[in-house]
Amino acid sequence: MAAPSTGALDAPHAIPLEVLVEKLRTDPAAGLDAGEAAARLVSHGPNQLETAQGPGLLRRVLAQLRDPLIYVLLAAGLVTLAFGGYVDAAVIGGVVLLNALIGYVQESRAVHALDALARLVPVEATVVRGGRGQRVPAEELVPGDIVELAGGDRVPADVRFAELHALEVDESALTGESVPVSKTVAVLPDDTIVADRTNTAYSGTVVTRGSARALVVATGAATQLGGIQRMVSGAGTVVTPLTRKLTGFSRQLTIGIVAVTVAAFTVGLVRGMSVAEIFTAAVALAVGAIPEGLPAAVTIVLAIGVVRMSRRGAIVRHLPAVETLGSTTVICTDKTGTLTRNRMTVVAIAAGGRVAPPQDAGLDPALRECLIAGVLCNDAEPEEGDPTERALLAAAAAAGLDVSALRATAPRTDVVPFEPERRLMTTVHGDRGYVKGAVEEVLALCREGLDTDGADRVVRTHHELAARGLRVLAFAWFSSAASPRPAFLGLQAMQDPPRPEAGEAVAACHEAGIDVKMITGDHPGTARAIASSVGLGAEPVVMTGAELDRVAGDRFDSEVARTQVFARVSPGQKLRLVQALQRRGEIVAMTGDGVNDAPALRRADIGVAMGRTGTDAARQAADMVLTDDDFASIAAAVREGRGVFDNLRKFIAWTLPANIGEGVVVLTAVLLGVALPIVPVQILWINMTTAVFLGLTLAFEPQEPNLMRRPPLSPRQPLFTAALLRRVVLLSILLVAAAFWAYRGELAAGAAIAEARTSAMNVFVGVQIAYLISCRSLNRLVVLAWPRHSGILALGIGATAALQLVLTYVPVMNTLFHTAPVGAGTWFRVLVAGAVTFVAVEADKVVWRG
Repeated sequence: MAAPSTGALDAPHAIPLEVLVEKLRTDPAAGLDAGEAAARLVSHGPNQLETAQGPGLLRRVLAQLRDPLIYVLLAAGLVTLAFGGYVDAAVIGGVVLLNALIGYVQESRAVHALDALARLVPVEATVVRGGRGQRVPAEELVPGDIVELAGGDRVPADVRFAELHALEVDESALTGESVPVSKTVAVLPDDTIVADRTNTAYSGTVVTRGSARALVVATGAATQLGGIQRMVSGAGTVVTPLTRKLTGFSRQLTIGIVAVTVAAFTVGLVRGMSVAEIFTAAVALAVGAIPEGLPAAVTIVLAIGVVRMSRRGAIVRHLPAVETLGSTTVICTDKTGTLTRNRMTVVAIAAGGRVAPPQDAGLDPALRECLIAGVLCNDAEPEEGDPTERALLAAAAAAGLDVSALRATAPRTDVVPFEPERRLMTTVHGDRGYVKGAVEEVLALCREGLDTDGADRVVRTHHELAARGLRVLAFAWFSSAASPRPAFLGLQAMQDPPRPEAGEAVAACHEAGIDVKMITGDHPGTARAIASSVGLGAEPVVMTGAELDRVAGDRFDSEVARTQVFARVSPGQKLRLVQALQRRGEIVAMTGDGVNDAPALRRADIGVAMGRTGTDAARQAADMVLTDDDFASIAAAVREGRGVFDNLRKFIAWTLPANIGEGVVVLTAVLLGVALPIVPVQILWINMTTAVFLGLTLAFEPQEPNLMRRPPLSPRQPLFTAALLRRVVLLSILLVAAAFWAYRGELAAGAAIAEARTSAMNVFVGVQIAYLISCRSLNRLVVLAWPRHSGILALGIGATAALQLVLTYVPVMNTLFHTAPVGAGTWFRVLVAGAVTFVAVEADKVVWRG
């Protein structure tokens, strides 16, 4: 028997079963024989998802060195080594190695989403081969196999149903549908979307009740799950706003450093300096201007933010996600399990002309009878079984009924299980029976107890409840002894209710200038009702996936921007929505919990998965996981992310002017034709120690009070702003003046050049300490913004002062870093330079603010 052609199976849900059996060349009763199954396994490959291999160890380490500033630093180290500066070259090499190791460790924490997708394929399946049922590894299934499914089974491949009995499948992980889907065997139109293909089930979904015999139509990479895997692989990742800005700034700074270094080299030649002196000056200039500690410090600042966010129930898997939260402009949130509880709940009972919530229904006889019917005509237990039936039990318990006692006093004697074709379930309890099902079907059965007005009233009530996005079931009772038609009892309406905190969280996001959009696989009516209840608009604009596909290409992005709710969307459409928003310049956060969310989670600027109910595929594709599955944690995480990003901006505003100022000091010395007041290894010492012990104290600054009342930072705003340029110029002037004042002062007093350079080093550090204190607030006077002192800041300043004393007075440090002990005059200059710097920067804030 030849292997079937896969080209004819693009829409197996639309092909009559007998035609499908013929195309797949199988026997619906006996299945394939062992030989044919083995041949097809060779032809189609195993029923599993393969994961792509990531880059090797060496490539990942080398990737950390792909930065123009690192290239300049390495060149400076090689030049220093060539001229015999072994200690200096070793220090430069150590700085480069430290940055590479930190970056490598960060990247190694990431785990590919594809591995999690592969684990969704079950281990074993029941297959009929040669007329006999047997358990085989799921990876051995092939197109044309006949499989048997029962409640609790995970669907092992994409299948088309041939026979079924009261079958329901939980497809929430794949489609976002909040309740199990009743299945049929009827042929469907070709354009039926995945979520509505009731004659088909897909790999990775779960049978919640009933049984079925089904025909395998796709395995491995050809399944819907395989299609999602390809989207995850092709979705790629997005570079974060800060990373983009740092990369652009690095290029600009590298060009500037190289240009200035070449100019300094030329000036040195013109002035008749020796080649060794010129190269030393050029290396000092490059090393001074390069913020060597920036990559490591940024990583550490973000890591501190990760710890803070973990205390708010948000686990960050990729460090850059912390700063991305500070720039997020749109949150695309899933509905089921994110804005809602992912637990069906009865919210209204209608009987006897009254509509009431479950907790108010226990004392009304008509409402009470409707609740009893929901308990007895029910196969679930309070903690297991179909979510809809469990909701009925919970409603009875909320009304004060004892579920166990009711079932004990009215044991079931017969049952007609729920059938999708009938949309009814019937149970018999001695001389009394109950019917549960779709409203239309139950009304059609009932003739007693309902006149025309009564039937019309039930229909109106049903429509009112359905308009609120509720799922409505009808109930009736009958006397099994007399066997009359059932008498209508009432309705129970349920929904997956919104989380209580979701509305406040959405409002907080709106106040922070962040748009919120719901993207779900659920029905439009349900989505609209939930969206309205959580504050996405009294009449939110809703668009279905089918409507989305009909939007012209030139209007697509604008339609996406104006729509609040997207319902019945496929995984591919979720990905397109994220990409459309990104094309408009938005920084997009995508939340989700299902396999269907994985491609969009991976593509978004920041993917946020649910920790409790989310699938492994969603968690591994995401940048952040919410441990409590609560959308309100998003608002808390945004606040934390903004706080971290604020502190990161303070660190950058502190370190860049200081670094560039150091380069200007060296350049000034070259232009004046005088000896360098500070040499490369000393500059490296200053940059690395102050970045760690001074700059990192800014990571612990408290959040500013207006954090969530201002719009997100524009992703288009450059890192090197006019305000930062002004600070660079100011700090450069202060550093040049202070360094030469200290250097010249020591030489004039008869000190050796090593003492003069040591004095200049300490003044450098004193200026940076004063500037650090001012950077606790970038725009307001520190004494007004932060009247209290910071313990971390004091500790950092103390540690830096101690290190400078060690560098100045310990002999081995004098040898390694070309320093020498200095007198009291140096420390007086440090205090004066620091005081002048602090006053100048604070005055700059007042002048430019006014």
